[in-house]
Amino acid sequence: MSSQHIRTTEDLIHPRMRGAMRRAHRLEALRGWCEKHLILPFSRGWLSRWQASRWRHGGLERRGLPRHAVESVLGQEALTVWVNPRELVRDVNFGRDKRRRPSSNAFIWDGEWDLRRGAFRHGTRSRLMRDLIEHGDDLTVIERYQRLKALLEAGKPWSSPRDGLLLDSEARILGYLQCYRGYLQDMSRNGFRQGITKDEMGVAVSRDGRLLKINRGLHRLAMAQQVGVPSVPVVVKAVHREFWERVTVGAEGDEALRLLSEALRDCHPESEAGPLDPTAYPDLKIDEGWPDLRDLDD
Repeated sequence: MSSQHIRTTEDLIHPRMRGAMRRAHRLEALRGWCEKHLILPFSRGWLSRWQASRWRHGGLERRGLPRHAVESVLGQEALTVWVNPRELVRDVNFGRDKRRRPSSNAFIWDGEWDLRRGAFRHGTRSRLMRDLIEHGDDLTVIERYQRLKALLEAGKPWSSPRDGLLLDSEARILGYLQCYRGYLQDMSRNGFRQGITKDEMGVAVSRDGRLLKINRGLHRLAMAQQVGVPSVPVVVKAVHREFWERVTVGAEGDEALRLLSEALRDCHPESEAGPLDPTAYPDLKIDEGWPDLRDLDD
């Protein structure tokens, strides 16, 4: 297999992974069907009761409100905020303790999750994109190549059943990395294009009304930052309870949701470290530390 002919991840699909990929896609389709035909109607019913009388059905709000129903009622446009991707530099760091993680099915999150932040610019995805730009002439020197090669030599090649990938040769590793470099080149030339992947760039709103990145669309955000895209859409997947209560105080049902959607328009990315951060990272100004995009023209 020649890595010179790889343009998309579809070119990398491994014959041995086709069965696993089909199973993963069937499971994903089943989850989508269950969400649409079972979970959403049930949660919409409960949310409708809350909309009719917030105070009579306050227990649902205390449990966080069903996220899928809130998304369905408000619509994606109301939950979308456009930001400069280079300003979205803080993400939620739940750590290894799963007890810190609020339910992904809830729209309102309790706890101190927003005080424990990571520095996205210092994460593995950002380093990968920067390396792909700076070392396009020899991808074998970058950190990700060395890690994937070490797995290969240990007899445990990296795989992704969902995408049908199995990096069981150095050529496939190089092809995988060249594919990402191609995506970077495309975004640099054509800008950010919505709708080309299923994964939205998700964010959560802190108690102070600031946007923190969560685990959705991380690679696309890293690309947009490195190539300097001026503006990208991020979708609010959750809000801190203190923020929710502050912007909806005294309102019920649809009025509370309307006040929330209006408040989201004034939310901006968080730039500061959190008081519970597990690691301290050096601060970088918004205009420093980015790669020279002329290296992408090769």
